[in-house]
Amino acid sequence: MPLTKEKIEYFKEKLNKRKAELEKELSVVARKNPDVKGDWEPTQADMNPMVSDRNEMADTFEEMEERAVVEDSLEEQFDLVVQALERVKKGTYGICETCGEDIDERRLEALPAAKNCVKHTKNK
Repeated sequence: MPLTKEKIEYFKEKLNKRKAELEKELSVVARKNPDVKGDWEPTQADMNPMVSDRNEMADTFEEMEERAVVEDSLEEQFDLVVQALERVKKGTYGICETCGEDIDERRLEALPAAKNCVKHTKNK
């Protein structure tokens, strides 16, 4: 059964809230890439290592790698939410991109950015 306008508005609100949360989380470890719209890049940790101290340099590089992993994960989630909001605008939100059937409301409740029904979800 297709989603009602009220339900779509409800999920749109959830998606916008999650988008704001993700932007806030991303801003802690990354900044918007000025050269690529919609892209984020990890920022350097607030560390001031002494160049001659190898341990501090290693800590700095490790922190940067961790920030990059966190940034990648958050950016992937952010992109999925943005795509879901685009589907809301297009009127295709809640419809499986693979089979065209309605996505179960319980699935959307658990994962508002879902673009496929359970049957067509790719297991990672």
